[in-house]
Amino acid sequence: MKPTTRGTLAAVVTGVAATVGAAAPAAAAGTVPVPLPLGGVSKALDMEVPRLSAELPLIKPGAPEGPRYVTGRLLPDRALPQLPVSSGLPGLDARAPLPHILGDNGFDHLDVVAPAGDVRALAPGLSVDAPLTEPGGENFGLPATKLPEAGVLAPVVQTVAGGNLGTGPGL
Repeated sequence: MKPTTRGTLAAVVTGVAATVGAAAPAAAAGTVPVPLPLGGVSKALDMEVPRLSAELPLIKPGAPEGPRYVTGRLLPDRALPQLPVSSGLPGLDARAPLPHILGDNGFDHLDVVAPAGDVRALAPGLSVDAPLTEPGGENFGLPATKLPEAGVLAPVVQTVAGGNLGTGPGL
């Protein structure tokens, strides 16, 4: 193998390893940090600017529960099962300078911290039953008629959101 081919192969393997290594902690944490760099704006304008960073959640679909067979029904209980999805609320961490209106020329700060929270959801589902009963001995083994049944399983969303809003001296 030529040295240039070996060097190219080593560079590709190193790039793939770096990409996988960087993606693994974000996938394990469930959120991806997104800093907003405003340092250049602060230096260009020669003033204090807010510091912002956010956390974006990763959506993780789950495995739906299969249909459940119930005695006395021809069709399974959940013909269209509910799909569970887990994700998170986006997080925010912001710190902005507040100038003193009266008095000395110093700065105070305003903090907004809203950590990423977990969200668990179930998509809507459908439950139907045929207009026939199960075959029985009283009708020569033939099914009897009945009213059809249909029901929509309501979607579910569960989360707990929290945050802090505060002010304080200094930057």
